[in-house]
Amino acid sequence: MYAIIETGGKQYKVQEGDTLFVEKLDLEEGQTFDIDRVMMVQKDGKVKVGTPTVDGAKVTVKVVRHGRGRKIIVFKYKPKKNYRRKQGHRQPFTEIVVEKIHA
Repeated sequence: MYAIIETGGKQYKVQEGDTLFVEKLDLEEGQTFDIDRVMMVQKDGKVKVGTPTVDGAKVTVKVVRHGRGRKIIVFKYKPKKNYRRKQGHRQPFTEIVVEKIHA
């Protein structure tokens, strides 16, 4: 059984027990919550596709931790003009574990 969910503007294919790194959520560590933006569910070989979401389907997940990703460097320059800009960025994330898929 698997499902396709949407959170943080991105879609993820999940199964029970999967660990995901999603865009930061305003929840405490150890807290469980339901994601009701389920786009598709596959159960026992039968596929249910939503328009845009599947009615009555939800995925229960648990927040493991919050963190920040690896640093990326944004470097802009224009040749021969002495224009250089260096900037770093670390994207915040939330690590979640899929506990149950209700379909």
